[in-house]
Amino acid sequence: MKLAVIGLGFMGSTHVKAARTLPGLELAVCSRDPKKLSGDFSEIRGNLGDAAGKIDLSIMAKYASIGAVLADPTIDAVDLCLPTEMHEQVTLEALRAGKHVLVEKPMALDGAAAGRMIAEAERQQRTLMAAQVIRFWPEYAALRDTLRSGRLGALRGAVFRRRCAAPSWGTWAGGGAFDLLIHDVDFVLQLLGEPEAISSSGACDDEAGIDLLHATFFYPNGVDVLITGGWLNRGSHPFSMEFTVTFDRDTVEYSTASGVGVLNCPPETAYAAEIAYFVRCCAGAPNELCPPRESAEAIDLLRLALEARGRRGEKIACAI
Repeated sequence: MKLAVIGLGFMGSTHVKAARTLPGLELAVCSRDPKKLSGDFSEIRGNLGDAAGKIDLSIMAKYASIGAVLADPTIDAVDLCLPTEMHEQVTLEALRAGKHVLVEKPMALDGAAAGRMIAEAERQQRTLMAAQVIRFWPEYAALRDTLRSGRLGALRGAVFRRRCAAPSWGTWAGGGAFDLLIHDVDFVLQLLGEPEAISSSGACDDEAGIDLLHATFFYPNGVDVLITGGWLNRGSHPFSMEFTVTFDRDTVEYSTASGVGVLNCPPETAYAAEIAYFVRCCAGAPNELCPPRESAEAIDLLRLALEARGRRGEKIACAI
């Protein structure tokens, strides 16, 4: 299979670095920037730190335009690491060109756009998957397995937190909530499904680079889940993610800031697992772990949480 990574910013270079470890996968890359096509990523910045300074792209086919990638019949699938506002249009074009599509999170900025992408994938009979990498992150996957096994008893409550400074390397459509907390909303949706109600608080100041959301999801039997964080301000505050999940018989914790519960797996492990899973789905395996309809529901759920933020803590019924 031949996969073209389109967009070589921080996430695109991260995907290339991970995907090149997968046996049997032929890679191509696409960027308008000749420096990046040469493999020089020394100026790239992102949430998880700097990309590796240089990557050997010498054996990979290189394209300077999206149109050139989509016109190439040897390309089986594309991995879209583009600005979110481009996701819908490029996804539709790629699907119509007969390509399978892995699209970075969030797959769109509203549920209607995500729905159009899903409908087109079904019409073209091609695989569409959103790159919700936390579903493949070892610590989060371990939490999912723990919950489903029931070995620690019933879930009593959970807190998921993700935060960093606002990006200094460019603009980002959707703010801190869609940059960061879409991961946690999506993961909680996979774990527990749609909540009965939501309440939220927080603050948003584009000029200051502040976009904070503290959302509580209310589930049956008195289980509350708090999703909190976002962009703290403009500056150098490091990225961190964490969870604390309480069961009847124990509490499970993970934090990149404190090192609690860390399995010492490099981030590339999760990205490689995500891309490998996508490749298997392109080959005909059912997409049970990261179906696009759940990614679309996560967008609607986050939109509802942002609406609730404007109501300053008022509990509102959830119907997505």
